[in-house]
Amino acid sequence: MYTKEQLCEKITSIYPDIGQCGIDLHVEYDEDQKAYVLFLKRGGKEIKHFLEEEDLNKCMEGKQCVSLGLDISQFKD
Repeated sequence: MYTKEQLCEKITSIYPDIGQCGIDLHVEYDEDQKAYVLFLKRGGKEIKHFLEEEDLNKCMEGKQCVSLGLDISQFKD
């Protein structure tokens, strides 16, 4: 299991726009869903992205974070 700090570091290394383009990132673990929840905020908008264990492992191993990347790019635009 990864810590939320490790996940934040990985996400900001893959998507350096977070923070720099006014997108704030907050990460929590949801025990009920058994998944990390990523809260992305920009201005008055906020989206929630669930990252389940399989996707989390792929992302942390540098293999893919495709669904998260799509959410981030849509949120930027």
